[in-house]
Formats: sequence, structure tokens, C-alpha cells
Amino acid sequence: MNEPIPVTRTVDWGTAKLMPDVDRERAWLLTVNGAPQSYVDLDDPTYIEFEYARRLAHVVDCAGEPGAPLDALHLGGGALTLPRYLAATRPGSRQDVVEADRGLLALVTEHLPLPDGSGIRVHAADARAWAEQAPADSADLLLADVFGGSRVPAHLTSVEYARTAERVLRPGGLYAANLADGAPFDFLRPQLATFRAVFEQVALVAEPSVLRGRRFGNVVLLASHGPLPIARLARLTAGDAFPARVEHGDALRRFTRGARPVPDSEAQPSPEPPEGAFGIG
Repeated sequence: MNEPIPVTRTVDWGTAKLMPDVDRERAWLLTVNGAPQSYVDLDDPTYIEFEYARRLAHVVDCAGEPGAPLDALHLGGGALTLPRYLAATRPGSRQDVVEADRGLLALVTEHLPLPDGSGIRVHAADARAWAEQAPADSADLLLADVFGGSRVPAHLTSVEYARTAERVLRPGGLYAANLADGAPFDFLRPQLATFRAVFEQVALVAEPSVLRGRRFGNVVLLASHGPLPIARLARLTAGDAFPARVEHGDALRRFTRGARPVPDSEAQPSPEPPEGAFGIG
């Protein structure tokens, strides 16, 4: 049997590489411009390597009834790690994945093909433009993991964007976004204020060291009009190799105090991460 070999390709936003994992037979690491972007095990899509992705997988586990199929919209595709996870853990789910980088999407679908009957449809399009055209009340879950290079694009950080997400979600549907920031949280605090202006419930999931301002890192923002699965999510994230905390209620209001919602006219991308901030979780 031939050993898998790395694949390098120029894509829309730089250079993408698929590198085989020597420890797992059909597992691959995707990097873009040298930064780890996604990890997929084709034999076991429930195996999640990156810590931030594991937290988003916990959100998937906590959405709706346990194991029940979901209608999901993914903004940002990468190597389709979370759509594969959701398809494996909730058979019968219907998923749309929107990825703006057409070259990256072609690379992933060619070398890391989706199984037949996965229920996953991929679309090469801008995330917000697609969401604005999506049917209202069409998704139980909206997962946003969009980075232009290493930054969340500005047009996915505004009140107008949050209202678009709200329109797509069914009543009680759950929004979750992978963000990145560090102290003094000049990006994250306005993001909380922005989504609180649209949704009744907001929460954060992050490692304590990030929330205390000791380092730059990923943070998962949750929003919904229905009750958030705080207790279950807290149990799941506390049991990870790098435990995370779920912040909500009064503690989150204190953290957000003084921040105001961001309109399109003032929207900024997330900050440039410090050198070496992101790696394999």
C-alpha cells in the first residue's frame, strides 16, 4: 500500500497544504499559508484534534435533542471537519457549507471526499452573501468559522450580520462562532454587545487563561433566543484536555460593560494574532 504524500496547492487566499498524520492512517492536517486550519480523520470523523473545534463539536452535541437530525448552516468550510462530525453523530441531518475560497474547496473535495449520503452540500460563495439569500427560519444551528487569513472578516462582525443570522435560524435555534482575541478584548467585547443587541441569550466558551487576558486565543460565542445549554456545555468543555469555561449571565455582562454594538459602517476584522498564537490543539 502506498504511503500518503503531502499535497500543496495555490488557492484563492494563498498556499494550502494537506499533510498526512503519521499516527492515524487516513487523517490529514490542512494548513493555509503555514497556519494549521483543519484536521480530519476520514476513518473517524468524530475524532476532533483542535481544541476550538472540539468546543464547537460540543455545541453540536448540545443543540436540540441528543442525536436528533439537525438542519445546519456552516459559514466557513475548511476541511469540513464539523460538517463531517455532525453527519456522523446526527445521521439524517441536512447541512449547507459555504466557503469563499473556491481553490481550497476544490482541494478538499478532491482529496478528502465526503461519503455518499452525508447530507452535506458545499457552496463556493461569500458567507454573508449566502446567508442573506438563505430562507428564513431554515436552520436549527448556524456555525460560523470564517477567517480571511488569520482574521475574522469585518462584514461578519456587525449588527446587520447578526440580524441576518437571526433571520436564518428557527425560533430557539443556536448560533455559534469561532472568534479570536486577547486582552484588552477590544474586538470580543463589542462582539458580545453586538449579538446581545439581537439575541436574548449570549454566552462565551474559552480557556480561563484567555478570558483572564494572559494570552491570545480562540473564543466560541453562542447566541440564541431560546435557553442556552449552559450546564451540559460546561460539563463537556471542563472534561477536555485543555478545559474551557462557559461564561454567561452577570459575569458576562460585567465583562461586556461599556461596549456597544458595531454597525456595518464601523465594523473591523478581528485583530492580527501574535506570532505563534495558533497551533494544533
